[in-house]
Amino acid sequence: DEGYVFRVYAPAALRVSLIGEFSDWKEIPMQKIYDGQFYEVLVPSAKEKQLYKYRIFKKDGSFIDHADPYAFWSEKRPGTASALYDLRYQFSDDFWMNTRNDHKRSALNIYEIHAGSWVRKIKWDGETDPAAGWLTYAELADRLIPYLKENHFNAVELMPLAEYPADESWGYQETGFYSATSRYGEPHGLQYLVDQCHQNGISVILDVVTVHFAVNDYALWNFDGTALYEYPHPAVGYSEWGSCNFMHSRGDVRSFLQSACAFWLDQYHF
Repeated sequence: DEGYVFRVYAPAALRVSLIGEFSDWKEIPMQKIYDGQFYEVLVPSAKEKQLYKYRIFKKDGSFIDHADPYAFWSEKRPGTASALYDLRYQFSDDFWMNTRNDHKRSALNIYEIHAGSWVRKIKWDGETDPAAGWLTYAELADRLIPYLKENHFNAVELMPLAEYPADESWGYQETGFYSATSRYGEPHGLQYLVDQCHQNGISVILDVVTVHFAVNDYALWNFDGTALYEYPHPAVGYSEWGSCNFMHSRGDVRSFLQSACAFWLDQYHF
């Protein structure tokens, strides 16, 4: 079958439309499903890597264009759209996965890195964008694995790699909890990095942030016109870093975060 089915959870929204490259960013109305808490639409013309957002209308008729909370990939910053992506990847780490529990019981010598600053390319004069120095996921794999083996590390911990807006946050204020950051390439590149580590006997640990999220209005904040993911009370709703605290007492919030953890384990073999 061709195309993509889009679904979004926005129980308090007045209505929701889909916008994206496949429609010239014109609105495609979405239909209410599941007692009106979710919205859905099939777009036969949608293709992989095309950008999109959800236009979510509040009860007062105003709207904000939001990235997809469940997107697998995102537009490279400073862009804020979500991107369609086929995550299917042929891993070659069957032996590792079949003995994963054995590795958990072994002593680990862990090396922690930030993907954007561990090793950088030489930048040309006058270049100010840090992206000019970043390695791709695949380049990182080719540089990192020999270093780990030479220095007798059998595990690497990657600082957060879910999508985030601000380079200076090191990934700890996220906007896309299912989306491998596009700073370092495509999701297949991150899958390759993990796959290559496992083939070389190296465990890979991902730092996952489940306490708070970035306040950017295109992401989770005030998602359907209400505090859907965060606390509705400002006194407890914000962290000391100015980010929004997840309201963990809500079942749908816990489901969102637990599903994200399961997603990284399943799709990336962390």
